[in-house]
Amino acid sequence: MTERLAITPLRYRPDVEQIEPDEPQIARDLAETMLSIAQKTYADSGHAMRCVHAKSHGLLAARLEVLADLPPELTQGIFSKSQSYACVIRLSTTPGDLLHDSVSTPRGMALKVLDVEGARLPGSEGSSNQDFVLANGKEFDSPSGEAFLKNLRMLALTTDRIEGLKELISKVFRGMESVVEAVGGQSAMLKSLGGNPPTHILGESFFSQVPIRYGDYVAKVGVVPASDNLRALANARLDIGKDSNAIRHEVEHFFAEETAIWHLQIQLCTDLDAMPVDGISPWDEKTSPFITIARIIVDPQQAWNEERSNTVDDGMRFDPWNGVEAHQPLGSIMRLRKLAYEKSAAFRSQRNATPVTEPLSSPFTPREPELEAILPTEKRVPANRNVLSPD
Repeated sequence: MTERLAITPLRYRPDVEQIEPDEPQIARDLAETMLSIAQKTYADSGHAMRCVHAKSHGLLAARLEVLADLPPELTQGIFSKSQSYACVIRLSTTPGDLLHDSVSTPRGMALKVLDVEGARLPGSEGSSNQDFVLANGKEFDSPSGEAFLKNLRMLALTTDRIEGLKELISKVFRGMESVVEAVGGQSAMLKSLGGNPPTHILGESFFSQVPIRYGDYVAKVGVVPASDNLRALANARLDIGKDSNAIRHEVEHFFAEETAIWHLQIQLCTDLDAMPVDGISPWDEKTSPFITIARIIVDPQQAWNEERSNTVDDGMRFDPWNGVEAHQPLGSIMRLRKLAYEKSAAFRSQRNATPVTEPLSSPFTPREPELEAILPTEKRVPANRNVLSPD
């Protein structure tokens, strides 16, 4: 039986967002700055990488199962009916260069839902997939487009440089962040500068931070651990001192035998004054809580290897503008990133042996042959373990 929603969500209309006159120039400057990061790492390595989130820690075949009997306000876009989709998940950390894991930066989860229906967003007409790009925090780290550009330019100046100093700075900022969290707070800025607690990535929750259109409504997206084995990893500390790929090795170890389940949730906007589209602060969850609308299931598999990296790291892009009109990204931060996503994918596609393409859409599951062709599943259990203990 379908239950009624306890809140009254705001209906989407085009004027929920306002475009500022300087946005086109800031977008061009952002794209240029991001490309400078990719150009630097390409010049040093001969391999074209993402401008941000260059280092992957898990490349996973998954399926998304939309729940049945949702209230009509929740049956929107690709979630309009109960069904199962094949997905690809990429777990990563934010820098545009490949750093030792002791430089502890925010984590990301990129989710590509395959073979969806619906009118496409401009520029994504050649795809039939829906991408969600999420980070392990509810607050975006820059309060405006200008601040976003300023922070990115500072990051660009350090790309592929002074890794030892970055490790030292990261240790200092982790200490500062632990003091902030001890009194019940968090600092998105400290985390972005290397102060992210060195916890297990599979214990994290991930959020869109800024909103998207949710069919007839406006919402933010979250993905939170649901299975007991993921919940047990919440705040579990990793030993990141010696193993440069400690995060990846723990993800490999987990998925050698374990099945993971996340809940995909949405938080509906109920009031533009209290929940502005262009604000970066989290929306009040007492007014509008996150509501589970689907499950993401990942079965045991080889979570990372070079072949998967070639296929996903090199050959795929994850872009919130690659999707359906019903899930259009909203707000200035989303609009400012659009050009940078496009130019970053083109830069990689033009230089690497594996061009950037959209995977063929078909209703397969992680155990069926079609997906095996996209994501090989050879088993390799790493010998080392880096988990210390829950915090």
